[in-house]
Amino acid sequence: MAGTRIVIIGAGVMGQGLAEAISSAGHEVTIVDRTTKLAERGVKAVGESLDREIGRWGLTTSDKKAILARIHPSSDLSEAEEAEIILEAIPEDLAKKRALFEKLDQVCNPKAMFVTNTSTLSISEIAALTQKPERLIGMHFLNPVTKIPLVEIVKGLKTDTETFSKAVAFAELLDKKWITVIEYPGYVTTRIIVPLLNEAMHVLMEGVATAEDIDEAMKLGFGFNVGPLALADMMGLDVVMSWMMNLLGELSDHKYNPCPVLRKLVRAGHLGVKTGRGFFEYDKEGNRIASRLNGHAMEVTK
Repeated sequence: MAGTRIVIIGAGVMGQGLAEAISSAGHEVTIVDRTTKLAERGVKAVGESLDREIGRWGLTTSDKKAILARIHPSSDLSEAEEAEIILEAIPEDLAKKRALFEKLDQVCNPKAMFVTNTSTLSISEIAALTQKPERLIGMHFLNPVTKIPLVEIVKGLKTDTETFSKAVAFAELLDKKWITVIEYPGYVTTRIIVPLLNEAMHVLMEGVATAEDIDEAMKLGFGFNVGPLALADMMGLDVVMSWMMNLLGELSDHKYNPCPVLRKLVRAGHLGVKTGRGFFEYDKEGNRIASRLNGHAMEVTK
């Protein structure tokens, strides 16, 4: 896939991770957002991620310079017109994703592969407004993209074999292990992790144990690298809640109904690592500095 023109739409956390992974694999990539400032902010965040790797002796300053040189910020959607791979990494909103791909479908190379990074939404429904739904596929990368070795390759109802093969080649280009998923709400990873996170939040709300002890129990008892509450903070509590709401709407199963504690934190703007506060508290570098025990949780049940 040498010389392949790759464009990412969306310079948020997932877009940043994808840009870093693609550039680290030696490929040029353009990252597009609503404004150039937002796209440049995304590239800056990639630089900060690379600085953390340098601090851990995982990279050199020369590596950082080379990686950043291959990432090009833009606010011009026409950058995607001649792209061979177009990765959508905008927020988990079905209407917005459908509108984006409908627009891209009108201007892009008819042989381009459209990729959505959705974690819960229907690939078939996203593709429905395009003229060639067979060329749209889901590739659910997990955050942080550069660290998690897995990608779920999700076939929509009309995704063809050629598009699937291209997605496999792209996954292997990024040195990712991939699994094949036949479209179903939540796929594999999101569908399984969401009830676990939700139940951990209920245990906290009911005053059974503190946030720290809940996470410690799951790490020591079941070999988790990260406890469920810290994991939710890392994912972004607003993102986790959007997954739950999408799955609740699709499957009408109460286990996906967001815990009141989660709803309360999201309403308060305490979204986890990215805002410095969620179930735990974090410094500007994303390091945990204090536990958010369960005082806020008990207030919910009064």
